[in-house]
Amino acid sequence: MTPSEAPSVKYLTPDDRVAIGREARKRCGRSTHGGWEAAGRDPLAILEAQGRGREQSLLPIRYGRMAATPFAFYRGAAAVMAADLGGETHTGLEVQLCGDAHLVNFGGFASPERDLLFDVNDFDETHPGPFEWDLKRLLASIEVAARSREMNDGERSTILGQASRQYRQAMAEFAGMHNLDIWYAKLDSAGIVARWGTEVGAAALKSFSRVAAKAETKDRLKASAKLTHLVDGELRFLSDPPLLVPVEELFSDTEASAIADTVHGSIRSYRRSLQGDRRHLLENYRYTHLARKVVGVGSVGTRCWVALFVGRDEQDPLFLQVKEADSSVLEDFLGKSKFSNHGQRVVEGQRLMQAASDVLLGWHRTEGADGVSRDFYMRQLWDWKASADVDTMTPGILGVYGEMCAWSLARAHARSGDAIAISAYLGSGENFDRALATFAAAYADQNALDHQALVDAIASGAITADPVR
Repeated sequence: MTPSEAPSVKYLTPDDRVAIGREARKRCGRSTHGGWEAAGRDPLAILEAQGRGREQSLLPIRYGRMAATPFAFYRGAAAVMAADLGGETHTGLEVQLCGDAHLVNFGGFASPERDLLFDVNDFDETHPGPFEWDLKRLLASIEVAARSREMNDGERSTILGQASRQYRQAMAEFAGMHNLDIWYAKLDSAGIVARWGTEVGAAALKSFSRVAAKAETKDRLKASAKLTHLVDGELRFLSDPPLLVPVEELFSDTEASAIADTVHGSIRSYRRSLQGDRRHLLENYRYTHLARKVVGVGSVGTRCWVALFVGRDEQDPLFLQVKEADSSVLEDFLGKSKFSNHGQRVVEGQRLMQAASDVLLGWHRTEGADGVSRDFYMRQLWDWKASADVDTMTPGILGVYGEMCAWSLARAHARSGDAIAISAYLGSGENFDRALATFAAAYADQNALDHQALVDAIASGAITADPVR
């Protein structure tokens, strides 16, 4: 393609982009975001439909985990919320959505430069769409979590205001920045202390330091100590059914060998989705074993494997998570993905939204032993993983944590969308903040009803659930 044949890109001035944001107010007024009502849908039917293509033997684990608390239900119900938001008028101000931006889908991980970053860290549902859908999912998760901690109306209102205001102010900050400066923006340990250290106090800062130090130990060596043992001098996965099961325990010898060969082959092929230097790195590791691993809440039942490699010796392990990628729950309402491979959809969305992504993040499509072709994405299993314990947060800590999530979400949206237009839409007042708080409260009410419907269905025997593990 010659330069003259390349597709033209229309570059808008900042004034043009401000006008786009303000025009969106006519299409979708800021106060209208608070006027949500459930529109006759069956949440359990949505979950059951989502589970039809999954491993049926694992679905009772998913339902058991979701039934534990209203917040656990919320974590697993991204498809339900997509259906609820899909019928609403939206701003049309498009970004790359996480698609499941609840509190626990943010956390700490290592950058390639070995800094601990805080960012969005789950992209199974990522898809382009209106920025407010992610923000509504985040705000509602804060409300649900605060209720689970029995925080009062005033405390919850303050926390929601903090998060919404942080998103709005961060977006205004990004709107005034140069493009490369937005791209390089990140939230590391030093940035967290600089932004929020005075708010949380000395005790919380000490706790944060302990969490950060612990995260740096949650790496491939700790995974090896926890998940493997030596068998005849070779590292092999432990057996802890149903959460971690070596491939040879799931199938006959012939089937297990075929599945292991298929996954191993897909890993070899997935290297083509990596940069050349990272392919070179991976080629220095030798594949040794495979196991099925159950992870998360909403993704339970998708085909998820962990593949074990060794480098120079057994003290140099590498763990790759090989996770099935199906269509995003948002696609029924926002159109099909432009990527034919859903593994690539996840990877490209993650690279676009995150400040830094795993060096071994890639994708592949493979045909299973059942003859069905499925999409997968691959990444390292643990690389300085830090997760917040929402169940123990005080109002002050939850407020700051919500701000950290909101800032990270604004940065991801500014990278992938039009920060100037979004900031112009939001404005400098609190109209949008108040509307989102109203939405979050109404949605938390509905989530409690949906959770109870699942609990009742399990009690009646209509849905089978396993005890939480």
